[in-house]
Amino acid sequence: MKFLLAGINAKYIHSNPAIRSLKAGAGVENHKYIDLAEYTINQKVEEILADLYRRKPDIIGFSCYIWNIETVRALLPELPKLLPDTEVWLGGPEVSFDGEDLLDEYPGVRGIMAGEGEETFRELLNYYREIFREELPGESRKGKSQCPGPRETRLGGIRGLILREGRTPGRELLSMDALPFLYEDLKELDNRIIYYESSRGCPYRCSYCLSSIDKTVRLRSMDKVKRELGFFLDARVPQVKFIDRTFNCSHSHAMEIWRYLHECDNGITNFHFEIAADILTDEETKLLQSLRPGQVQLEIGVQTTNKETLREICRPADSGHIARVVQRLWERKNIHLHLDLIAGLPCEDYESFAVSFNEVYAMGPHQLQLGFLKVLKGSPMARRAGEYGIVYRDRPPYEVLYTKWLSYGELLRLKQIEEMVELYYNSGQFGRTLPVLEKCFKGPFSLFEALAVYYERKGYFVNAPARSYRYQALLDFAMETDGEKAELYRELLTFDFYLRENAKTRPSFGRNLGEYHGVIREFYRKEEETHRYLPDYSGYHARELMRMTHLEVFFYPVWEEEPEMVCRRGSEPKFILFDYEKRDPLTRDARAVVIENQEKSF
Repeated sequence: MKFLLAGINAKYIHSNPAIRSLKAGAGVENHKYIDLAEYTINQKVEEILADLYRRKPDIIGFSCYIWNIETVRALLPELPKLLPDTEVWLGGPEVSFDGEDLLDEYPGVRGIMAGEGEETFRELLNYYREIFREELPGESRKGKSQCPGPRETRLGGIRGLILREGRTPGRELLSMDALPFLYEDLKELDNRIIYYESSRGCPYRCSYCLSSIDKTVRLRSMDKVKRELGFFLDARVPQVKFIDRTFNCSHSHAMEIWRYLHECDNGITNFHFEIAADILTDEETKLLQSLRPGQVQLEIGVQTTNKETLREICRPADSGHIARVVQRLWERKNIHLHLDLIAGLPCEDYESFAVSFNEVYAMGPHQLQLGFLKVLKGSPMARRAGEYGIVYRDRPPYEVLYTKWLSYGELLRLKQIEEMVELYYNSGQFGRTLPVLEKCFKGPFSLFEALAVYYERKGYFVNAPARSYRYQALLDFAMETDGEKAELYRELLTFDFYLRENAKTRPSFGRNLGEYHGVIREFYRKEEETHRYLPDYSGYHARELMRMTHLEVFFYPVWEEEPEMVCRRGSEPKFILFDYEKRDPLTRDARAVVIENQEKSF
């Protein structure tokens, strides 16, 4: 007997913690009956079907979420045709709320595991073990199941199921310590994100979130957490992403984990946490500031700064306080900060959202995610959607189309602005150019709004420019906006370009360095002897140094962070050395050094 647990992920780099948790929760004695299979939503349905057919499992269970349910739906009608004797089960948040409707729609689905599935799956697996023992030919009476009654009767005795006969009683919430560790061998997860949970539940009641239904926070005991984090540290995995809904809702729990990571840092592993900034204490902030640069990244869901909207979505947050907390987290420049906004919330119109955008942008996150409201089944927001005039898509991910306050046309414009933010801000490729260009507009939102209009006019939303051409596209936009500063924008983009790229093909907007070739060759000849600026490159010849690094000429002080200083052109050229072996652990920018009597690194 073989039960295949199938996870369909959003991206290849993701791993699926749900199917691993079900397998781990079934007990070691049952592992031989369980196979895991992972796919992505970017694979063709035919490709997934072919793999499932080749595996020929007796039972298949799909883990269902808003990002993969459409793929699962495409598979469900086809599986009975190819595997008529294979029973199909579903589980996960996307099928737990209205599972009866799904069973009516897909007669080939045997049932649904609703809610937390670890204990339910273990009992379901044991049920199938009994069934398959009954059906083995030639087996003695002693070896057969002694379970009385028909299959439906025994299946109805398992809690947490949705069957055509009705729902079985629900389960009590699991203790976090009852859950086994998900991982045994990490080899199959090379170059993929590892997920880990030290708690379940959330104390907050945000109306758009399903976590608002379960307000009980359950914590895994610290001895287990430390032992499991030690496993990741010993394996030197690149990243561990905590999936705790609000990691710092327990001060003592968060502090002990962060202290442990500080004491046991392996110099490699990055840990991602989703936190509530408004409850972050001074003690927590001070500890976070002491961590290795790049050791942790924090995701903070600001969502909006509109006070009326915050009240409507039951989110007791003070955006002014959050800004001060983020500023403190910025001081050491050791933490990657990811801030979120949601468009389409109640009482937030286009102008109000622009204010929220500008206020969160001013906090200086490394990434600003502009998301759109998803009206999830069973959430308080879904129950009040009519009251708010929120119209959303019938199919997953149930994204907002328009509201009383925000028209569909305005939402489409915000979608384009989101793309501009992704390409030009979140990419981190234009960190010196954007602050200067922003001064031409009344705020950052207006900048990205104008850039979106420019992209639409040029047809770039249809024929997207290649990554390397985005620099030229931004230069062309800057020339239309402020053509008198052509030389400045070319130098800013050149600086941004070489911060990221040790490119041997020179960008079209770069200065002609013909008259400086002799000076550049002489610099590297001296550096081969003295290693004044490149002490870690001892033993390399001048030509090798020239190939491994880059020396560029500037007249504007584009290395300065203040836009006002950047705009002051000097009369003499300055040489900047880009060292690609020493990159910023947060931004991945190369180390850049001004070559002069008193060098300046940043």
